[in-house]
Order: sequence, then structure tokens, then C-alpha cells
Amino acid sequence: MFYEIRRYQVQPGRRDEWVRYMEDVVIPFQLAQGMSVTASFVDEEDPDGYVWIRRFQDEQERAALYANVYGSDRWRNEIDPKVKSFLLVDQIKVTRVVPTPTSGLQ
Repeated sequence: MFYEIRRYQVQPGRRDEWVRYMEDVVIPFQLAQGMSVTASFVDEEDPDGYVWIRRFQDEQERAALYANVYGSDRWRNEIDPKVKSFLLVDQIKVTRVVPTPTSGLQ
């Protein structure tokens, strides 16, 4: 199992609007496609920072879920253009991490 920590920079001053879009549209859509969303955060020190975490059993599951989500018509035609209007896309950072043996996220 591994996690994907996704760090985003939102267009200045639009973070509250972004969080609403994530919680009302993006996360529910991804959950409906089988994605496991572990957490969602706003950065306490950066007014435009946002972080969320997703969990995958293995690389095969990740690839299948990516295909389901990002290959769907709804994602490509509706959600992705809106996401790109909110984010500084060139600043997206994705880190894959594996929990240690005593981690509470096993």
C-alpha cells in the first residue's frame, strides 16, 4: 500500500472557493469512481496552499483508478477545465509515500 500526497497552489484569493469545489464535486466524483481519499487540508501557513491524500493498494490499482477518473468524459469535459482554472498547475507537487510498520495509516 502507498499514499499519494498532492500539494496544490490555488490561484491567489480563491482557496475557499477551491475547497468548496473539491468537497462538493472533485472528491465525491473520485470516490464514486473507487478512489480512496484519506484526507484534505488547507495550509495553515500559506493562504493559497491545499493538500490532499489518496491511498492505493498497489500500482495496478492506481493505474486502473487513474484511467477511471482521468479518462472519463465528465473529468475531461467538465471537471478538469474547472480544476485548471483554480490551480497554478505548474506548481502541483505529488509525493508517493509508504507507511512505516508502526504508522497509524497501515
